[in-house]
Amino acid sequence: MKQAILGKKVGMTQLFLEDGTMIPVTVVLAGPCPVTQVKTVEHDGYEAVQMAFQPVREKLITKPQLGHLRKAGVEAHRYVKEFKLDNAASYEVGTVIKADTFAKGDHVDVTGTSKGKGFEGNIKRWNQARGRKTHGSHSYRVAGSMGACTYPGEVFKTKHLPGHMGRERITVQNLEVVRADAERNLLLIKGAIPGAKGGLVLVRSTVK
Repeated sequence: MKQAILGKKVGMTQLFLEDGTMIPVTVVLAGPCPVTQVKTVEHDGYEAVQMAFQPVREKLITKPQLGHLRKAGVEAHRYVKEFKLDNAASYEVGTVIKADTFAKGDHVDVTGTSKGKGFEGNIKRWNQARGRKTHGSHSYRVAGSMGACTYPGEVFKTKHLPGHMGRERITVQNLEVVRADAERNLLLIKGAIPGAKGGLVLVRSTVK
């Protein structure tokens, strides 16, 4: 059965297994996430579960969002996301989803926003080679040749050039849940997940 939850990346640490093996884990503050809406095929054309995360003051969200949450009987939350789940009909509005929706040994896909690096050159952004420092060349870290001359007479859109690096939506698939602590709303996931500390992450059952 497919499961999903919203969370916040806390940071990384390490755990030791019974045989002494050390494994790196990422700590995720997962939930509690109240269900704000259940979408059905008859009414919306698809099945999905909408849930909220991270309670905040009412002044920090928009009035339409506040009205939507009040209609569901849920207090103001910063984030509202939906997940397309096959078993969406089994959820009810107002149900609170906690970290124990996943168990030790489950495999999940984690989606987050990568760290922003700002404007970067082609060497750091695309791992291109440096220019030579001999024979009077002064082109050490520039993009280099842009392509043909008269024909086609333009730079293709796929050309790797300097620009904004990072802050992209990234999904890491098939990560193992090492521990689920429902009392403290914590998920310990093996390996690294995208994003900075405090960033929003989406945890769902793996598709693989």
